[in-house]
Amino acid sequence: MFLNEKSQKSLIPLLIAFATGVLLTAAFLGLIPEAVEKAGEPHIIMPYILGGILFFFIMEKVVIWRNCRDKTCEVHSNASGPIILLGDSLHNLTDGIVIAAAFLSGLNLGIVAGFTIIFHELAHETGDFGVLLHSGYSKKKAFIYNMVSSSTTIPASIISYFLLDSMEFAVPFLLAISASSFIYIALSDLTPDLHQHTEIKYILKQIAFIIIGIVLMALILSLGGHQH
Repeated sequence: MFLNEKSQKSLIPLLIAFATGVLLTAAFLGLIPEAVEKAGEPHIIMPYILGGILFFFIMEKVVIWRNCRDKTCEVHSNASGPIILLGDSLHNLTDGIVIAAAFLSGLNLGIVAGFTIIFHELAHETGDFGVLLHSGYSKKKAFIYNMVSSSTTIPASIISYFLLDSMEFAVPFLLAISASSFIYIALSDLTPDLHQHTEIKYILKQIAFIIIGIVLMALILSLGGHQH
């Protein structure tokens, strides 16, 4: 937020690499296993992940088509912003349901759940912020939109606290769709951009930041922030 433009330009590509590791780890080691566990059967969840990826592909095409109908126009990077915001909103909504369920099980468990989800979100939202900057958002807009997408946690927690029995059935499907958005963004929008840089020094930095994102998210997930 407070870096000058020169520093920002050098940092954003590394944040993109970091975000790639974070998003893929959150999807494959966090959201999908939890969705399968809650649904009971993998074959119930996997079609939603496949359908989610197809949905976000179509959504990105619509965003590109609306912004540029000239065949020579390239706006692919700008389309990842709305997708990451939608996926993150669904993800944070399920976080709210998880927190409510934990508090209904006990005060101590609720507090632990709240803190571990906060730690999880610090890494996740940092990556999302880099994606939004990469998509062309100003620092102010990226910060505000990130805050708005994160705000779904609070109303979801409050509503779920009183209506958890009637809402819990939707959690695995929301997790699956959220995971599909993270996978799509990481592999469709972020990874191709990383391949544009071919210098060995730059490639090593990219790999290092992807691994940092993976290890950090895996460590946070191991604390049990999404296993209730």
